[in-house]
Amino acid sequence: MVDSLIGALRHRSQASEGENLQIILVSSRSNRTRSFNLNRIQLSLLGLGMFGLSAIAAAILQYLSLAYAAKDEDSFLHPVIAAVQAQENQRAQHTLRESLKAMAAKVGDLQARILRLDALGTRLSQVAGLKTQEFMFDRAPGRGGAESSIFAQPVSMTQVGDALDRLASELEERLDKFRILESTLAEEQAKRRFMPTLAPVHTGYSSSGFGWRMDPFTGNHAFHEGLDFSAQEGTPIHAAAGGVVVYAGAHPQYGNMVEIDHGNDLVTRYAHASKLLVKVGDVTLQGSKIAEVGNTGRSTGAHLHFEVRHRGIAQNPARFLRTPG
Repeated sequence: MVDSLIGALRHRSQASEGENLQIILVSSRSNRTRSFNLNRIQLSLLGLGMFGLSAIAAAILQYLSLAYAAKDEDSFLHPVIAAVQAQENQRAQHTLRESLKAMAAKVGDLQARILRLDALGTRLSQVAGLKTQEFMFDRAPGRGGAESSIFAQPVSMTQVGDALDRLASELEERLDKFRILESTLAEEQAKRRFMPTLAPVHTGYSSSGFGWRMDPFTGNHAFHEGLDFSAQEGTPIHAAAGGVVVYAGAHPQYGNMVEIDHGNDLVTRYAHASKLLVKVGDVTLQGSKIAEVGNTGRSTGAHLHFEVRHRGIAQNPARFLRTPG
């Protein structure tokens, strides 16, 4: 065994390895010496080995100190570890709260859009003449099915956020389409209101149809240009469609008569009335009362003579009213 290191001598060598380090060890017991020659590569490996041993020793010491701190509640490292853990927990909770706030805002926005969509759907049902009982927009549709045999995976916060964004975009797109549909249906409904589709009297029956017939006064084969609705005198006469009154007065053939212009060269005529309730220039709505049934003019009894004319040419009123005749 070597008891002590007496000295070290360094000299230069002309060998290919370059500069060498010579170490001489002297034993105090036997007075014998030993010498070692180390080149640069060996010195580098020796240094790396000593550095690695130092790092391993430091890691072992740190692990032992942490393990000891975890077991010993009174250790000075325990409060430090607890503080770090508390800080991490606070950071995680803050991130979670912010994510929940963002999702709550998205959910609130989606709820508002769904409410607008429900209201729009209800209006569309009314405009289209659909039964609202069959289209309950304020109720969730029925859904169900057997549990899937495929392994289910938990949904992440990122996936939920992405799904909410996609749903918001789809709702906005559908809302735009519904608005266009509502506008189109409203326009069509407005056009229908100016078409003579409403029966001018709610009681009575058609006593004479449109077309050729035996004239009740002359007995000749004559063309009848309207529909006759037999009803009691004083029965209300209603406008078959909305429009502007262009004639309201007595006529030698039609008696007390009202003509309403509905636009698009379409005019309706209501004849033989006992009483007129409108004057020229009045704006009428579909179904509004304009006169009362009478027996004036060229008439054999109380009834309403109703005509529909397009560009002055008599049309069959039954095509508009969808009634026999």
